[in-house]
Amino acid sequence: MTNEKLEQMLDELVRPALKAHGGDVELIGFEDGILRLRMLGQCAGCPAATMTNETIIEGQLMPLIPELKQVILVHHVDESLLDMARSLMKGGRGRSGEEE
Repeated sequence: MTNEKLEQMLDELVRPALKAHGGDVELIGFEDGILRLRMLGQCAGCPAATMTNETIIEGQLMPLIPELKQVILVHHVDESLLDMARSLMKGGRGRSGEEE
């Protein structure tokens, strides 16, 4: 399965539902039957992302791609949030500049 074909399937079968909720999905890769995707927009970090993966993504793609074994959602944390967490863990200040 080529990335081009996967992108086409995502465009037709998955993205319309995600875009209706202000989200999208990015193809990270497909290797050894495992499809890796990153949720974007409102779908990134959404608590319902796992259910979306199971019902929409796997439900749409698995019947059409026999070699697909699993869909893994790769999570991304914004670097500014990581910096804030690091600062808080070191006893620093939060975004407001006040001690936490």
